[in-house]
Amino acid sequence: MSDLPEDDEIEDSAAPLIEHLAELRTRLIRSVMAFVVAMLICFTVAEPILNFLVEPIAEILRSRGENPQLIFTAPQEKFFVLIRISMIFGLALAFPYIGNQMWRFVAPGLYKSEKNAFLPFLIASPVLFAMGAAFAHFIVTPLAMNFFIGFSDAIPALTAILSGEAVPTDVQDAELRTVFLGSVRESLDLSLKFIIAFGLCFQLPVLLTLMGKAGLVSAEGLRGVRKYAVVGILTLAALVTPPDVITQVILFSVVYSLYEVSIFLVARVEKKRNQELREAGLLDDEEGEDGTETA
Repeated sequence: MSDLPEDDEIEDSAAPLIEHLAELRTRLIRSVMAFVVAMLICFTVAEPILNFLVEPIAEILRSRGENPQLIFTAPQEKFFVLIRISMIFGLALAFPYIGNQMWRFVAPGLYKSEKNAFLPFLIASPVLFAMGAAFAHFIVTPLAMNFFIGFSDAIPALTAILSGEAVPTDVQDAELRTVFLGSVRESLDLSLKFIIAFGLCFQLPVLLTLMGKAGLVSAEGLRGVRKYAVVGILTLAALVTPPDVITQVILFSVVYSLYEVSIFLVARVEKKRNQELREAGLLDDEEGEDGTETA
């Protein structure tokens, strides 16, 4: 006899394989059409989106008294930059519809309890990605750009100080120095890398909680590998941020906080699962919250 509740059944929509494939094709076609339409819509506003993405660089250049502008080194460079922006933001715009199409294809094969378990994650995942993207754009990118662009001024000044010479302040006394002439494509690539990297990092609670629901990880296990998690997060912070301590500490603090939130969510999942097993008579009262017998 099945351990599932009587009302927790798969929808009565059994269909031949050919019909499932036909439905999948229809939903894929709809998803692609939605993506194309969203991409065309985003292309009409790609220029303002580009200006928004490179605003941290422009603000830093203004603070340095320089002209806030980027250059393109090939005739087609800016056009393909706008196409790339349209594709990325078009996918983000069409994601709710595409996700709905995929969900409507998969949902008939799931139990009601499984649907109720997955729906919160489908909502939380894009929200957390947006939070990570906003964190990257408004906090990390300005810090990184300030470090990289200001690096050209810091080295000559540091060299002069170490050699015992006065730091040149007059233009006539100063040596030849480098000037930032940012490429549109390369500047956008760096900004998008930060946005995607932090958006994915913010998916950590969703990933670990899903793994907890599947029984692949446990709260006790996550607590036991905290020290390894700290090393891994520090390594990640050193790889995806510029080599300054402030940015690395910010990233470490945020990602480690997400790791602790993940432990809390996994513990709640385990507690709820154990309670359901007790109510079904499949778990003894003498067993602890982690499923092990108490003395």
